[in-house]
Amino acid sequence: MAPAEPNAKPFQLLTEEEPDFPEEREGWKGYIEWERYPEKKRKAAEILAKYDFPVPPEFQLLPLPDTNPILEGVRWKYYHYALGKTLKDQPAISWEYVKKEKSEDMIHILQFPYNGEPPGKRLVETSITQNKDHFVRNHGGIPEIDIGKYFFEVEGLVRDPKKITLKELQDENIFPRMETTVTLQCSGTRRIEQIHDYPGDGDELINAPWGEGAIGTARYVGVSLKKVLKYCGMKPEGKHVEFFGADSYFKKGQVYNYAVSVPTRKVKVNEVMLAWEMNGDPLPAIHGFPLRVIVMGYIGARSCKWLTRINVIDGPSMAPVQMKEYLYYTPQMGKQNVTYSNGFSIQTMPVASAIMTPVDKDVIVHDGTIHMTGWAYSGSGWPERVEVSNDGGGVWYEVPYKQLSKKYYHAWRTWSIDIPVDAEGWLEFCVRCWDDALNTQPTYVRSAWNWDLHVTSSCHRVKLYSVNKSKPATAKRLKQLEDHGASLFPITRPLPFDLETDEEYLQEMANREGRDPVE
Repeated sequence: MAPAEPNAKPFQLLTEEEPDFPEEREGWKGYIEWERYPEKKRKAAEILAKYDFPVPPEFQLLPLPDTNPILEGVRWKYYHYALGKTLKDQPAISWEYVKKEKSEDMIHILQFPYNGEPPGKRLVETSITQNKDHFVRNHGGIPEIDIGKYFFEVEGLVRDPKKITLKELQDENIFPRMETTVTLQCSGTRRIEQIHDYPGDGDELINAPWGEGAIGTARYVGVSLKKVLKYCGMKPEGKHVEFFGADSYFKKGQVYNYAVSVPTRKVKVNEVMLAWEMNGDPLPAIHGFPLRVIVMGYIGARSCKWLTRINVIDGPSMAPVQMKEYLYYTPQMGKQNVTYSNGFSIQTMPVASAIMTPVDKDVIVHDGTIHMTGWAYSGSGWPERVEVSNDGGGVWYEVPYKQLSKKYYHAWRTWSIDIPVDAEGWLEFCVRCWDDALNTQPTYVRSAWNWDLHVTSSCHRVKLYSVNKSKPATAKRLKQLEDHGASLFPITRPLPFDLETDEEYLQEMANREGRDPVE
């Protein structure tokens, strides 16, 4: 476990009597219903107000910890501890699910609520992401739900509100089944690039320092939400659909159930599904078991996990995740002037791509070509062309279409290319994607910078040190290293032998007519 933030002290209840907010439903461990009970929310806020919780750790203007987990989430653990019996074990329970359901070498961006991504090389070895390697961006603890006791509610602007069990949802005589391949992407993917160049909002949860792996693709089985809302008789005035999850969410001293919304136009084209299966297996607990929402092409935050309730409404949700977060601001907006209303809500994900191998600062010994791999994605269409540049964006090489993975309406394409490289030394490589509507990416990080550090959609760039062994001088030096039993790595370490003999030096100086002019 990562060390606690420097200002964090061991948590201690302020009263001898531990708060007790009972679980809402039998067989739903860790689920407290907050939204239906304003008095319960007020009581929780009063408890939270008594504590002097630690401030967020600084991880942008100071170096990131080299621990794994990178950040621990002390404040969020303390929020759960403070509310007593039902929530105090959520951090420990959630971490056990990470260890059980995720790969051992996951990069743990935040321990609680869990945020994690897989090693980049493995992510693009297959076009369908293994469940154990699929990124996770959770907003609260993981509830443990007895599938036999599970149901969700449909209410709001519908003629026939219902409670629907998973067994009923899976009855194909009522709801035709749907299966499709979908990429989910966190809006924080590649945020580390914005952090390095231009720091912004530093909340340890919302703006965790993601790399290129906060994206994944899976084959989901479920039911189109359109069929469910038709079954319940959605009214014409219903313009948005709100989803509630079983996890508890905290914002500025208040507690909520996780809630987000999507417009009904998205539902009507069968781009929102209720899914219970992921890559041929029941949803893992960490991914929303037994039922979650999958919103195709939208920011991953809209794909609500551990679904408890669907509410048809006449406008976007006023819940904090929808109203106060995941907002995109202009570069002129910052701590000095941002409001919730002067940013716009991130819904459809823009065109994006990434180089997964080699990685930034790698030294590549090659014979004129460098092998590169990565992914490309567009939330509003599909990747049609991927191009890679070996000179920072001046000359672009198209990835051969045979080296792009299968084309789906709502998923990424992985790619590989052997790009020609003649030059040696430090070179900057970058990638861009064109989707089917000719949308492409901004050129530089600064072009897409925003205060909340969302959607790093600029061309992804890596700096590589090129060692071209097809060059005679380079081949000679590599042979010298081999003969001396020495290594080229790290390149910053001086050679353990002279660069040339005195005789070689004098001969070369004669060939060059010496250091100084003759006259």
